[in-house]
Amino acid sequence: MAESRVRIWTLAARPKTLWAAVAPVLIGTAMAYGDLRLIDAWSFASAFFGAVLIQIGTNFANDYFDFVKGTDTATRIGPTRATQAGLIPPEVMRRAYLITFGLALIPGAYIIWRGGWPFVAIGVLSIISGILYTGGPFPLGYLGLGDLFVLVFFGPVAVGGTYYLQTLDITSAALVAGVASGLFSVAILAVNNMRDIDEDRRAGKKTLAVRFGRTFARAEYVLCIVIAAFVIPLYFYATTESRLFALVPLVVIPMSMPAIKTVLVTVDGPALNNVLAKTGKLLLVYSIVFSLGWIL
Repeated sequence: MAESRVRIWTLAARPKTLWAAVAPVLIGTAMAYGDLRLIDAWSFASAFFGAVLIQIGTNFANDYFDFVKGTDTATRIGPTRATQAGLIPPEVMRRAYLITFGLALIPGAYIIWRGGWPFVAIGVLSIISGILYTGGPFPLGYLGLGDLFVLVFFGPVAVGGTYYLQTLDITSAALVAGVASGLFSVAILAVNNMRDIDEDRRAGKKTLAVRFGRTFARAEYVLCIVIAAFVIPLYFYATTESRLFALVPLVVIPMSMPAIKTVLVTVDGPALNNVLAKTGKLLLVYSIVFSLGWIL
């Protein structure tokens, strides 16, 4: 029974989405190490666990609010949502996301001590945005603002913030690298929204896919991957001393072609679920090869 409960909560945490939280921390830390040749282990651990806890809390909140608002129904074609499926009662899920956000304050305390009061604003805004993504009277995800939120908070804010924790400084390179991380996360969201377009339209959830259609969502996905994995490495090649090593992330382009092809030719839910998982892995691979290239 205990094993079953662990499996249910793991499902609710949506582990395939957690790479979006982990990748910016890896990139920001690697860039700091590449610049200073040392890292602060406590800053890395705090940023890592803080980001993961906020992402899990956001996933729990989304699970709860999408059920309460009636967006998640029995016709859902995406991965199982624990509240909608009756695996976790709504009041328990609500308590879970509040507790998880509360736990994020533990690593957050060190982050604030190390980085200063600006990180109070970053932490508070991250948690509030995680709740307001699907909760409240004007949820970001229901207004088509989710893509912008993801780009900013999983991109320059996450990478730049991690870099600053290590170096107590910020560079334009860290912010540009953050754009790449954020674009991959937007690509994950674009696939998610394209898969759910019909259900979201019925529920009044006006994602960009609902507002502008599948063709827009497909273009958004492809552009995000191309800019992140092709244009930004070329930018670093042209503007940094690392030169050839800056091109290492280009290996992600051929790896991404099967996912791009699927996005362009199918509306099949299970196939798009597979693309979503693959895009998360592409983000992880990108963060690793980018980090290695920057350190080398």
